[in-house]
Amino acid sequence: MNYTHFSIIERSQLEILYRLEWTNREIGEKLGRHHSAIAREKKRGSKDGTYSAEVAQAAYMERRAS
Repeated sequence: MNYTHFSIIERSQLEILYRLEWTNREIGEKLGRHHSAIAREKKRGSKDGTYSAEVAQAAYMERRAS
């Protein structure tokens, strides 16, 4: 099974598409990712219910450092 982490560019695209109210499935198709991966990323990168690429990247870096 191949797995690649989300890049900061993908996280920025995610943030924009969420603000445009795209669904997880639509975003997944656009980015070439499974919709469940999009949903997990949204959950991990959200603060106060709003997805932020900056918050998501910081959380990723913190998880990697542990």
